[in-house]
Amino acid sequence: MIEILNLVKKFKHIGEDKKETFKVAVDNITLSIGDNEIFGILGRNGAGKTTLTRLLTMQIAPTSGKIFYGSKSTEKNSSEIKKIIGVVPQHINFDQELNAAENLELHARLFRMEKIERQRRIKELLDYMEISDFANENVRKLSGGMKRRLLIARALIHRPKIIFLDEPTVALDPQVRRKIWSLLEDLKKSGVTIILTTHYIEEAEKLCRQVAILNSGKLIAVDSPKNFCERTGKENLEDVFIELTGKKIE
Repeated sequence: MIEILNLVKKFKHIGEDKKETFKVAVDNITLSIGDNEIFGILGRNGAGKTTLTRLLTMQIAPTSGKIFYGSKSTEKNSSEIKKIIGVVPQHINFDQELNAAENLELHARLFRMEKIERQRRIKELLDYMEISDFANENVRKLSGGMKRRLLIARALIHRPKIIFLDEPTVALDPQVRRKIWSLLEDLKKSGVTIILTTHYIEEAEKLCRQVAILNSGKLIAVDSPKNFCERTGKENLEDVFIELTGKKIE
């Protein structure tokens, strides 16, 4: 269980009058995420999804508020918590001089995995992601879909209990996107908790048991896609989003 309590993140910002102010990217969010589920964070670009993910994965520190993984706070137990989470960033960030397998090898070494375990795990993940034939290809030569699958493999190298994916299917064609969806559903069935940020309505409807809707850094509502529709009398999550935020998702 992940508990988020009154979470705030402000960034310094230079206004039009050239004076220093603060931009609120995450605005007093309180939220609970259960174990072994796919939890969606849905919002337009700039809604605060990526900032919230970076806070939850301890890449940045909150301005105020608390985050707990079970009974352990990120403030006092960050090293321990990082061992049980994996992160798939929105942007591709491989070592461009290495091939696919070497990128996984590098990440496994960072987690101090023994050689035999590293080799076994890398082969297992390349097979699982159906990219074994491209293990020795430089990452520059991989397609967008293959790079996304390799990012997921890298995040799973140390067998995390929780994985964060920030816009994992952005700019992918529909066929590749559905392949990624299938992989995520398989991961959930294996016991991995998945937190997914997206601005694709169909993705949230297809994958997520619960969806949190963000708008301008604020948490607007949390519920299942089905309950959202029943509560608002709308036929789909896109209409629910417009009803709750007054905006179309983009």
